[in-house]
Amino acid sequence: MTLKRTHTCGELTAENIGDEVILNGWVGPRRDLGGVIFIDLRDRYGITQVVFTETDEKVHSKAEELRAEYVIGVKGKVITRGEENINPNLVTGEIEVEATDLIFYSEAETPPFEIKDGIATNEDVRLKYRYLDLRRPESQDRLMLRSKFYQSVRSFYHNLEFAEVETPVLMRSTPEGARDYLVPSRVNEGKFFALPQSPQTYKQLLMVSGFDRYFQIVKCFRDEDLRADRQPEFTQIDVEMSFVDEEDIYSTHEALMKKVFKDTVNYEVETPFPRMSYEDAMNTYGSDKPDIRFGLEFKDFSEIVKDAEFKVFSGTVADGGGVIGITVPGQGEMGRGAIDRLTERVKKETGAGGLIYIKMQEDGPLCSVGKFLTEDIVAEMVAASGAEKGDLVLILAGPKPSVLKQLGQLRLMMGKEFGLIDENTYKFLWVTEFPLLEWDEESRRYHAMHHPFTSPKEEDMELMESDPGSVKARAYDLVLNGNELGGGSIRIHDQKLQQRVFELLGIGEEEAQEKFGFLLDAFKYGAPPHGGIAFGVDRAVMLLTGAKSLKEVIAFPKNQKAQSLMDNSPDVVDKHQLDELHIQLKKKLS
Repeated sequence: MTLKRTHTCGELTAENIGDEVILNGWVGPRRDLGGVIFIDLRDRYGITQVVFTETDEKVHSKAEELRAEYVIGVKGKVITRGEENINPNLVTGEIEVEATDLIFYSEAETPPFEIKDGIATNEDVRLKYRYLDLRRPESQDRLMLRSKFYQSVRSFYHNLEFAEVETPVLMRSTPEGARDYLVPSRVNEGKFFALPQSPQTYKQLLMVSGFDRYFQIVKCFRDEDLRADRQPEFTQIDVEMSFVDEEDIYSTHEALMKKVFKDTVNYEVETPFPRMSYEDAMNTYGSDKPDIRFGLEFKDFSEIVKDAEFKVFSGTVADGGGVIGITVPGQGEMGRGAIDRLTERVKKETGAGGLIYIKMQEDGPLCSVGKFLTEDIVAEMVAASGAEKGDLVLILAGPKPSVLKQLGQLRLMMGKEFGLIDENTYKFLWVTEFPLLEWDEESRRYHAMHHPFTSPKEEDMELMESDPGSVKARAYDLVLNGNELGGGSIRIHDQKLQQRVFELLGIGEEEAQEKFGFLLDAFKYGAPPHGGIAFGVDRAVMLLTGAKSLKEVIAFPKNQKAQSLMDNSPDVVDKHQLDELHIQLKKKLS
């Protein structure tokens, strides 16, 4: 027998008083007050209080058997709770349902943790029993927001006549990027598919095919070390457009963000988004994904201190390094002990060799290395920093790339430590003009900073052979609150230009044909200028919900070892399956 529900557990209000209703759900807390039994009945829509009285002895007797997480159906009448018993934290808080019928759909063992928000249960336990973890309201709310996110994205692109096209999950393994997940082919002995890290080549082929506006919400895979914002399989919004330039990409996707944030969290995103070159982002914030919700912009003191007697400063500048700092407002009275603890933390967390400071005290600046600097140099540094009385200037010195990165970490540390970050706002930023290439010391060659299909800026093409490191790309990232939300580029659509880039990357004509021949061949038959972008869905939903990890917004995530503790995958397979795939396992070397 089934009691077919008439309402959800999050639906009934005072307007329903007197109605006869049927609810289905899971039993939450149960309270027996001597003759009257109360339970919270829960489904993904909310909670309704149900009361069993001795008026109906049969139903009341059955209610005495109820335990947490039993799945039941209840029939009853909606009644008022009374003003003194109203629960203002629930939509249904003004009413309760007086039961006249009760059926058990299934009983439940005691769960390994409470089904409620804010539990401190070990993550591995929650992942092992993920189906129970997903019963918790905050877990369900995150996945429901993710569902809204998908609906908003799809309606946006469909309204602009983008074609939603699925690309293959089994493809060829290609170089560049992270390590591929490989899939052996049973019918093609000794050959392997790869799971896509991105549908990059396929979406470019769709442009060649004439689908001028494409999008897809797609699963991608990377076999790499994990962290809080990485999973081996992840979801992205993949987009490509023909006959466009950067401005078309920017305007279209600013509109997307505006719609998605309004639809999901009712937040009004301000457009247009500010833009910053990669070079400016690194020199100002020490990061190519700067958090612009707060200040603490860098001040370069290198020119001021280049001739100082203090060799840590002058020697660093002479060697091509930098002496760079930030001004932390209101922290000029920080004590010596606190400064020492901060110095040790900076050394440990950023790898910096040490921390130099200037305290802006009532009687003037106090510099930690003041005895090695003239008063004029200290005064110039203070003026350049913009520091005022009560402020603290923190300074690092060393090779410039390292110092910029270290100071970027210190900046974030100070922003969090002193509450300088507005956690209730969303700040977008386009980072543009990335280098086309980056030099790898280990392999002694250039690698593509984004991917090898990214177009160089037209004005830099003449430098490709003479000074490849200075060539800028037509690439862009969308940054949100210090997180890379998405990235893309205008692509190369000319076969000759593509070959020039391959040569810079050390990919010869034969290798290029072997690995990318299908794309290069396609370009022979008329390729439109095109560009695109991809957004990380998991990261976007993580930011929208305020979750601390991607695992919190993925229905069935993996742990830090890329394992699913719930279904024990990956796992061994039997020898017969390996034989069918012509695979023999090699013993691990000790």
